[in-house]
Amino acid sequence: MPIDDTARTSLATADPSPESPDPAQLSRRKGWYRYAWGAHAFPTTVTAVFLGPYLTDIAQNAAGGEKHFLHLAGLSIRAESFYPFAVTAAALLQASILPLIGAAADRSGRTRTYLTAAMTLGVTATLLFYTVSGGAYLWGGALFLAASLGYSTANVLANGYLPTLADPDDRDAISSKGWAIGYLGGAVLLAVNLAIYTAHKPLGLSEGHAARVALASAGLWWLVFGTAGIRRLTAGTSRLPATQRPESGTGYRQLGRTLAALARNRNALLFLLAYMSYNEGVQTVISFASTYGNKQLGLGKSVMASAILLVQFVAFGGALWMGRLAARHGTRRTIAGSLLVWIALLVAAYSMTKGAAWQFYVLGCGIGLVLGGTQALSRSLFAQIIPAGQESEYFGLYEVSQNGVAWIGSLTVALAIQFTDSYRTAIISLVAFFALGLLLLARTDLRTAIRTAGNQVPDRL
Repeated sequence: MPIDDTARTSLATADPSPESPDPAQLSRRKGWYRYAWGAHAFPTTVTAVFLGPYLTDIAQNAAGGEKHFLHLAGLSIRAESFYPFAVTAAALLQASILPLIGAAADRSGRTRTYLTAAMTLGVTATLLFYTVSGGAYLWGGALFLAASLGYSTANVLANGYLPTLADPDDRDAISSKGWAIGYLGGAVLLAVNLAIYTAHKPLGLSEGHAARVALASAGLWWLVFGTAGIRRLTAGTSRLPATQRPESGTGYRQLGRTLAALARNRNALLFLLAYMSYNEGVQTVISFASTYGNKQLGLGKSVMASAILLVQFVAFGGALWMGRLAARHGTRRTIAGSLLVWIALLVAAYSMTKGAAWQFYVLGCGIGLVLGGTQALSRSLFAQIIPAGQESEYFGLYEVSQNGVAWIGSLTVALAIQFTDSYRTAIISLVAFFALGLLLLARTDLRTAIRTAGNQVPDRL
């Protein structure tokens, strides 16, 4: 049952450690972890592995084969370009909507209701991927827009709970554990789906049918565990009672006021820009790694699939490990150290020997070690600079900062290949994103950013 604002505030302002005996707080955390376990099936099984190749095949069927064109709204586009265009459209849709939904959830105090609705949208669209076959590329593209909007919206709202789940000194540990559990949940389902996909012939399935089963299974996984998690969460995310929440307008006017307030908090803005830079590097490495392994190193699809699975399992331990490092050495220092590791990994990738699968697996282990921790600690650090009462709204901006620049890394890779005809040059060019992020992070006064937001500064930062 939803709790009232007074009870919610007392939970949020309590100061439990991650091992707190407070049953209500522990229950909320367990719900948050369960949601992460279920939801991470979407970015692993759907977007990282199965949907892109499958939807491209559907588009090629509609176009009449490879290197053929689709005719859509008076435009002729290559069938191979349809999925990247769908990803771009999804990013633009999310950028225009996410902060508005976050603000509405904060004002209403009904974050759980919004989260349930967003998850329902994402789950329904993901389950319906099973119906995409033949040449139904437009139906598949529409489902992808709906599923990605549902997932991103739900992610914003779930992240908004983080400031209420622990005091400032414990948020790194809670965020790291959440990421770790999410990676593990996604990895378990992905392992099952890869096994089914690999053995599709003995199971009496076509390759396309096996892909559709995998896509739909992600929706079912998300539904079962996500629903179990949401039931344990409270109605809203605000750390303030309704009578103390800041007055706000609606729609884009409120978004403009929030952006203006963020701009006045110079150090908070610097951190967001730093995150935008190095996270774009992270996302581009993840999306380009398989292409690099296949085209530059000559490794097969089985190596790519097993390497992706390896990264997921290693990221589980990596997120927990980096959470412990942050508790000992500070969050900013740990994130900075992870960025240096990312740079070292890119240099190593540039120097890898063609055909050496073992080197690619070692690279995957290195990526897994820093992947989850970089994301988890960035999330908990951003939570420190959110003014009370605007949790979901600010995490909407945080999500947009990922999607709004999602094209820059891929464009950098494309231009590097275009002008140098070298995948090695393309992979090493991504060092610039981590270097810029490291520089901006070093120039950010995080303690001032946290104080300016009206929040308590953690003992170790």
